[in-house]
Amino acid sequence: MITLWHNPRCSKSRQALALLEEAGAEVVLRLYLKEATDLTEIAALQKALGLKAIDMMRRGEKAFKETGLSKDSKDADLRAAMLAHPILIERPIAVKGDKAVIGRPPEDVLTLL
Repeated sequence: MITLWHNPRCSKSRQALALLEEAGAEVVLRLYLKEATDLTEIAALQKALGLKAIDMMRRGEKAFKETGLSKDSKDADLRAAMLAHPILIERPIAVKGDKAVIGRPPEDVLTLL
C-alpha cells in the first residue's frame, strides 16, 4: 500500500495518483491540507525521504517568506513551519513503508512499486 500526501487541486499530485492507479497500486490518500499532522509525522516523513527539511518544502509559497524562513533555517524551525502551514509541504509525496519520494516529476512515485 502507498500513502500519497495529496492535494487534489495540484496537477502534479493528480498525475501521480493517476500513475499509481494505472500501475495497479493500492493507494491511500493523505489529504494533508485538511487532515492534521504533528511534528513526529513530519520528522518521520523527512527521514523516509532522506532529505533536509528545506528540500521537502515549497519555498515559493507566500507563507515561507512571511514566516521569515530561509534555506539556512534550522531543520527544527522548518518542520515547525510545515506543521503550522501545511501548504509548505512539497507535493505529492508517496510513502511506502519506511521509504518516500516526492513526485516531482510525478513519474518518480513509481519507484516505490
